[in-house]
Amino acid sequence: MAPHCRYSCDTAAQTLEWISAINDFLRPYMFLLNDHVVNFFKDRLWESIDKQWMNCLRKESVENLLKIPSGIVQDNWPASLKEFILTSRSLVLPREQVELQMMLPNLHVASLDTVLTQGMNMKKKHEVETLAAVVRSIAESTGSQTIIDVGAGQGYLAQVLSFQYNLSVVAIDASSHHGAVTSARAERIKKHYAAKTKNAHLNVPQTVTCCVMSSDALKAFSDALLQKNDFEPLEMKEIDLGEPYLEGLEVERKKPSLCSNSNMGPSLVLAGLHACGDLSVTMLRTFIECKEIKAVVSIGCCYNLLSEEGSQNSGSQCGFPVSEGAKLSGLSLGKSARDLACQSAERWRSLTKDAALQNFELHAFRAAFQMVLNRYYPEILTTSPSIGRQGKALRRQQQRRVLQNNLHVDKRTSLPLVATWEKCEMERSCTTSNYSEAYQEGDTCSTLDRGGLSLQISSSYSSGCEGIWSLDRYSLFEKFCNSGLCRLGLLTNISQEIDFLGLWKEAQPFCELIGPYWSLRAVLGPVLETLLLLDRLLFLQEQGSSVKAVALPIFNPILSPRNVAIIAQKI
Repeated sequence: MAPHCRYSCDTAAQTLEWISAINDFLRPYMFLLNDHVVNFFKDRLWESIDKQWMNCLRKESVENLLKIPSGIVQDNWPASLKEFILTSRSLVLPREQVELQMMLPNLHVASLDTVLTQGMNMKKKHEVETLAAVVRSIAESTGSQTIIDVGAGQGYLAQVLSFQYNLSVVAIDASSHHGAVTSARAERIKKHYAAKTKNAHLNVPQTVTCCVMSSDALKAFSDALLQKNDFEPLEMKEIDLGEPYLEGLEVERKKPSLCSNSNMGPSLVLAGLHACGDLSVTMLRTFIECKEIKAVVSIGCCYNLLSEEGSQNSGSQCGFPVSEGAKLSGLSLGKSARDLACQSAERWRSLTKDAALQNFELHAFRAAFQMVLNRYYPEILTTSPSIGRQGKALRRQQQRRVLQNNLHVDKRTSLPLVATWEKCEMERSCTTSNYSEAYQEGDTCSTLDRGGLSLQISSSYSSGCEGIWSLDRYSLFEKFCNSGLCRLGLLTNISQEIDFLGLWKEAQPFCELIGPYWSLRAVLGPVLETLLLLDRLLFLQEQGSSVKAVALPIFNPILSPRNVAIIAQKI
């Protein structure tokens, strides 16, 4: 069983104690935070891990590796390894979905009809249903009349708040395309309900295209909104010096007062469903600085895009650290660590064996490709090259391929193709067989012919499986490299002279270590996310008794890994 969290964050002092405990725990493992799996082979990263740990985990089943980020250990593991995993888990915010009715007595989660949920997948429907009910409850308790949906995307949350809960909503997003989609979708929903209820005066969310680069920009927008007596189509653009320019607002020509000191006028609630990077932190700052904003409900994501104090891309208002307590701790994370904070223990635990093997395979290909760049294009590495996240799309393709393959029958054995291949694998005695199962899941090369891959497997089996696997795996690696070089604009005639096979032979003996190493790194992901969330909570708690703030996991963590909402009200 995984350990329970030993800490509390009910007060600023408790939250700071928790942050300090995380910092003390992380410092000896900074090498795991700063190293990146893409450099696994190039920098021989497995050598930085305790040899006893790696020798233990390389023999472990994939199923047990997937449980490590959740704090689940095996009795026969080294004591130091178990201590590392269990201590890390004890520092993580609880992620089980809370009983929201216990926290918000006036909460009622309405079941949304098919008109409002059109276009939503199961994850989005769950998130929007739950968050909309929470926001409505908070708005009711604070007496707020208007919701600002920050980073609204396609407007799902805004539309549910408007049509289901009859609230006045302004949806703001940096993408004009999202704004157009939101408006068109809202009009379709309005037409449906107007015909059904004979009511032509339905609340429709207003859409605003704006680039919120700072809390000043968001405050200026809030101030302009409060000065209007009715909602008209608004547009907000960024101009030089980062000052917001508001179009279509009939306000005084003097510089906006940002947020007035008047106690008159409507009050606002800021809401953000997975507002990206610094935007979630900007919402918290704006809530503190703008008197008319009575509450904020912020669920963050994309921690890798946060600006960090001391980094090259940091400005006057960084996304981390934001609290004075975290700033004094002096811990610097870096992009690799912030990227690691996006790892979800729940998602790891819910992966199937095949999906996990595919993920490890993708990491092995990418790390081996890094060796290609290091040897033949070293100048490229200084730019932190990205070849795109091809794996997600190919996973979906392969899932469809597996379904199709299960319908095919091998003529020689009358067994399904997948079963035939598994039988072949069971007869092999190769010590690295655990990771070879990822082959049928595919690589990350966008140009890979899936039909060709299926034929390769069938042809390989018909001639006997011994010795074939490594050759096919290499061919996938070569295609992965050519695709990556193409994406980087490096695919020229010289690529024909690259010794892909030689580099693959260097990497292949250590491929089986990718899974154990990545699992150990993933242990620290939930700890890092907890640190980022506690920093935001502490920032609010540092404002004193005038602000009440909590961090609540409001979604099912398997459906929605970024499930912790920072909720704050002025009292």
